[in-house]
Amino acid sequence: MNQPDPEQRTTAPDGQPEPSQPDWRREFPIDTVQDNEVARRDFTTFMVLTSLAFVVGQFWIVVQNRFRGQKDPPAEKAIARVNEIPVGGTKLFHYPGEHDPCILLRVPAEPGAALEKTILAYDQKCTHLSCAVVPDLEQGCLHCPCHHGCFDLHSGRAIAGPPRRPLTRITLEIRAGVIFATGIELRTV
Repeated sequence: MNQPDPEQRTTAPDGQPEPSQPDWRREFPIDTVQDNEVARRDFTTFMVLTSLAFVVGQFWIVVQNRFRGQKDPPAEKAIARVNEIPVGGTKLFHYPGEHDPCILLRVPAEPGAALEKTILAYDQKCTHLSCAVVPDLEQGCLHCPCHHGCFDLHSGRAIAGPPRRPLTRITLEIRAGVIFATGIELRTV
């Protein structure tokens, strides 16, 4: 006759032998040895519910992206006067909201370039892990000090390091010597 494994053998809290114990005690074991055993059905149920949660999460992300794309365009915002920003100078500002840091740059003009081509604005968050980018005018780039990412100063395109996407560009207009942020230009390449 097969003897049960001593590690699997349990004693009831009242010390009575197993045949004299009520049915519920066998169905709901109180010791960890029997309680840690997971039935295939329980494991399968857990996996199905976890997978369902992931699918619901993915649909939620799709729905959020749909509604995010339907927001009203950001309002115009006056950033600075043109004469406040010297060539090679920068100014930090927030656009479109108070938690969206941006950087305004005035780069040296190429011969014959219009004033609008020398004033640029980008989202200040690196597209890799959202560290703040800082201008490096000597190298002609915006540098991310966290992971040594580098973005082209004139286009915002990623040129070195881990970032793969370009910086978000802020569209600008100059009217009566005042620089206005007028919108956001999302780019993937």
